[in-house]
Amino acid sequence: MPLRLDIKRKLSARSDRVKSVDLHPTEPWMLCSLYQGNVNIWNYETQLLLKTFEVCDLPVRTAKFITRKNWIVAGSDDMMVRVFNYNTLEKVHSFEVHSDYVRSIAVHPTQPFILTSSDDMLIKLWNWEKSWRAQQIFEGHTHYVMQVVFNPKDNNTFASASLDRTVKVWQLGSSTANFTLDGHERGVNCVDYYHHGDKPYLVSGADDRFVKIWDYQNKTCVQTLEGHTQNISAVCFHPELPILLTGSEDGTVRIWHSGTYRLESSLNYGFERVWALGGIRGSNNVVIGYDEGSVMIKVGREEPAVSMDSMGGKIVWAKHSEIQQVNLKALDEEIQDGERLPLAIKDMGGCEIYPQTIQHNPNGRFLVVCGDGEWIIYTSMALRNKAFGQALEFVWAADSSQYATREHSSAVKLFKNFKEKTFLKPDFGVDGIFGGYLLGVSSASGLSFYDWDTTKLIRRIDIQPTHVYWAENASLIALATADQYFILKYHSDIVANAGEDAEDITDAFEMVAEMNEVVKTGIWVGDCFIYTNSVNRVNYFVGGEVVTVSHLDRPMYLLGYVPKDNRLYLCDKELGIVSYSLLLSVLEYQTAVMRKDFETADRVLPTVPSEHRTRVAHFLEKQGFKKQALDVSNDPEHKFELALSLGNLDVAHTLAIDANSHQKWRQLASLATQHGKLRLAQECLHNARDFGGLLLLATSTGNANMIEKLGNVADESGKNNISFLSHFLLGDIDKCLDILIKTDRIPEAAFFARAYAPSKISYVVKLWKEKLSLISEKAGQSLADPEQYENLFPGYRESLRVEKFLNEENKKKIPALAFPTVKPNIDRKPLEEMLEAEASSSSSIDHMSDRLHDLGIANKLSTMKEPLLPQNIDNPSRSSRPLIVDDELDIELELDENIDTTDVNLDDELLTEEEE
Repeated sequence: MPLRLDIKRKLSARSDRVKSVDLHPTEPWMLCSLYQGNVNIWNYETQLLLKTFEVCDLPVRTAKFITRKNWIVAGSDDMMVRVFNYNTLEKVHSFEVHSDYVRSIAVHPTQPFILTSSDDMLIKLWNWEKSWRAQQIFEGHTHYVMQVVFNPKDNNTFASASLDRTVKVWQLGSSTANFTLDGHERGVNCVDYYHHGDKPYLVSGADDRFVKIWDYQNKTCVQTLEGHTQNISAVCFHPELPILLTGSEDGTVRIWHSGTYRLESSLNYGFERVWALGGIRGSNNVVIGYDEGSVMIKVGREEPAVSMDSMGGKIVWAKHSEIQQVNLKALDEEIQDGERLPLAIKDMGGCEIYPQTIQHNPNGRFLVVCGDGEWIIYTSMALRNKAFGQALEFVWAADSSQYATREHSSAVKLFKNFKEKTFLKPDFGVDGIFGGYLLGVSSASGLSFYDWDTTKLIRRIDIQPTHVYWAENASLIALATADQYFILKYHSDIVANAGEDAEDITDAFEMVAEMNEVVKTGIWVGDCFIYTNSVNRVNYFVGGEVVTVSHLDRPMYLLGYVPKDNRLYLCDKELGIVSYSLLLSVLEYQTAVMRKDFETADRVLPTVPSEHRTRVAHFLEKQGFKKQALDVSNDPEHKFELALSLGNLDVAHTLAIDANSHQKWRQLASLATQHGKLRLAQECLHNARDFGGLLLLATSTGNANMIEKLGNVADESGKNNISFLSHFLLGDIDKCLDILIKTDRIPEAAFFARAYAPSKISYVVKLWKEKLSLISEKAGQSLADPEQYENLFPGYRESLRVEKFLNEENKKKIPALAFPTVKPNIDRKPLEEMLEAEASSSSSIDHMSDRLHDLGIANKLSTMKEPLLPQNIDNPSRSSRPLIVDDELDIELELDENIDTTDVNLDDELLTEEEE
């Protein structure tokens, strides 16, 4: 395949003229030296200017990172080299290096050396561990030395470019050049070495507007590149990609194939003249320095050429033109999730083309290498050539013996057993092809699927996919587009029954799900679609739900899944292999659930380890199988939520006891109340220390004894509002008054006594006076005591008599069934009741006794301490039993089981004699 040079601009930084550029190997930093005298560091990911070093008032023509020392070295027109620490921004050292402008600096990859070149026609070697002493001087050029660069394959040699029209190659330790490359007609401005191991080449660019490729072993020019219309100012062999970049004063950057020297692209960003180019190993980024600033671009795709044979446990990748293999079965260490695997790499040999992609066929016996518009099929074990050809794209069929190629935009060739079988020419052209169970052909009209054997059109879908992924059993397919993916079900039986002449079968595919997520790489394991997305997560889709396996700290690419090891393998762009545990039993269980095959699911479940049961339970819950989720889950929190949603009070009660959480007891109390389980509700409210809930339960059931005990316990616990309300409901006015006084609510106590306990007014007023006098003596004395100023309190003596009368009334317990006949307090007139009671007390008592006798409960009234209420609300005729005894508060509903409650009705009406 041709080079896929998708070029994306990552940063545009306007500035003064940029004379040199460099990239940091580990940080996202771009270094630019400026003609105005500064050095800038940009973060190309955030597009922010991080740091600026004011070097001098003259042009800084060169600057480089020395990352092992956290330094920047900069050479300028004042003939000085300055060293800065880029972390602290301090100047580490400065010294004069030449007698004229400093043009270039090269940093030795391993030794403490830098090379400098200058307009004084000299090259000097400096040792920073020896106080920046000039260790060697190289003489021989007869004009300005414009650039020096170390040989990446032999660090003891370097090359220099000079305006004397030559390129010289030198060796450390020798002051004279090893040899001279002479071929340019005008001054040479720039030079660079080829980084890969297959060619002993270097490149030079000159004012004659030519770029020359030199074989420095044979000392010959092997290629001359033409096309620029002005002086060549910068050249760069990319350390990673098979490309050569050239920059010119005509404002363009040209990208050439470093193997064929074919012009791949030409860039012009309108920043005027180009002065510098830079790339770095391990990255596809290229930085360009211009008259008006700098530009960072990303060239090509970063996805490495790598493939995994999941059945054989072997991974094959291309490192430049070399094919290498690693065997996962040879790992003898325990694998940790997310950690780089220590793999033994085996060299398989060189490839005749520069690999862009590598793909194993489905059975793993062969692999195809694609690049430079060609494809070659090798045996995967020994890398023996089986077949080759030219194509823009290559795909395998699910049947390992078939494959297809796209040579141009109008036709597809289909092969079987390494021989061309047929020719497919779709009506709408061919923009891309996809392999798998059916042959996918993408065009302007959409995606068309064809049968591999008959080339019959199965279905046309209106979609423009970037990837197509088939499940192993061909029942499911994932279609990934630029911004989402679709899961479709393939009905092979419908296609088989449609007849040989049927085409574009409407029911061949059925939509299963549409997910708004970008798929970068993906594979199928059973009915689970595992993929990496745009935010560096490993997810898998099953049954409409997405589960996250891991969050990644960098872009990674899926390789495959080894079922025997229950592990998923990924790699990064530097070919670092990592692995994550992903249990096949979990995936099989989820697959069986999605197919509603619970027989298979029950058979697989025992193989799922206990630590993974909760994940399975969450999946079951999302599918609506809560009962099964409750049986499977190991997480107490999850089980409790499931038990509540299912109304399973027994399981929820057991879990609440184990957790002993107030929140859980409250939740369970609410559910128990909804189900009419008042005993359980009381226990839960007590364990939750929910005094308000207990009060509501006690009052709702008419349990006076429970209210009394609750009031006492609330008083001891400092729950004054609950305690006050409990005693007030029981008519215990004295206790209510004590609570107000104890809590220093003296004014409220005085008003309360005025309304409910006139006999205590004097006592409370005395306390109020004492308290108020501490603030204001006059205010304290202004309070009137009804015992002293009876004239100010009309009816005071009568209220004392009414108080005694009501106290006697409060001692009588009224059964709950009499509630409808009780007059509300707001409608009562206590004084009139007292006078009427004094006049006709005996007749009223006889009348009430007769009435209670008629209702059949007269014999029990004298012994009852509280009203009656059946515990089973749904069946009022059933005899009530005592509610559960509260172990700590000793609160219980004391219902006598000997009392017949069949005549008790909860509809707030008494049964008439006729109904009885």
